[in-house]
Amino acid sequence: MTRPSATPTIQVDDDRFRVTEWRFAPGAETGWHTHELPYVVVPQTTGTLTVETTSAAPFAMECTAGVSYSREPGAHHNLVNDRDVPFTFVEIEAKAGPSA
Repeated sequence: MTRPSATPTIQVDDDRFRVTEWRFAPGAETGWHTHELPYVVVPQTTGTLTVETTSAAPFAMECTAGVSYSREPGAHHNLVNDRDVPFTFVEIEAKAGPSA
């Protein structure tokens, strides 16, 4: 099954952070990827995304607009908007700590 791709827009990409807005049309996916950096996600939409992983069955992840969550790097996964309405979140990847 071929799904449309979610649309990433990089808002900041400097030596400390990468901030990306992800917009999902209905049925869109990020594509399989592995995070190499710790990250925070700030949902802009309330609803669910389907998380596909190589280690477990797909599951629905509940998101609430404005309620952030963080993850460590390493998990190989794909996010899918199985809903019939658009979904958006902002992802903030931490590249390095503050300068000394």
